[in-house]
Amino acid sequence: MVGVSFSTRPLDLADLDAIEAIERASYPTPWSRPMFVSELAKPRSPSIAAVAPDGTLAGYLILSRYVDEWHVMNLAVGVAYRRRGIASAMLERLFEVTRDDVERGYTLEVRVSNLGAISLYEGFGFVRRGVRRSYYIDNREDALIMWKDAGGQEGAGTTELSG
Repeated sequence: MVGVSFSTRPLDLADLDAIEAIERASYPTPWSRPMFVSELAKPRSPSIAAVAPDGTLAGYLILSRYVDEWHVMNLAVGVAYRRRGIASAMLERLFEVTRDDVERGYTLEVRVSNLGAISLYEGFGFVRRGVRRSYYIDNREDALIMWKDAGGQEGAGTTELSG
């Protein structure tokens, strides 16, 4: 897949079949279809799709807007598209579409064993803020709570969305 470029766009209900396929391949306890429908139905929560040139959904980022934060609820990249900068590009797009919201920070939970994801988030300025004990139901693994203050995206860097 070297040389393949990707684009981002809003995620929508037409993507559900592809979302579910990526979700099942990515997580031991995947979200249900109604969970995705519920999140995508929120009008003020802009979720992001990463799309290959052939129109294939390569990844997604589900975002929820709360009173004082943007919560990254779910981020996954299809197995065939991993390690190509897609997760980074979706995070950069997240910061672009929320740039004018200078009062709202960002949060997420990530498995304590997911060192690659933790490193990715730290590279974008997220810091460790706490632990949710036994958060994941499949194995009772703890979740690391990460936070990024509003504004200050200058540390995120720039990532080309190509393979």
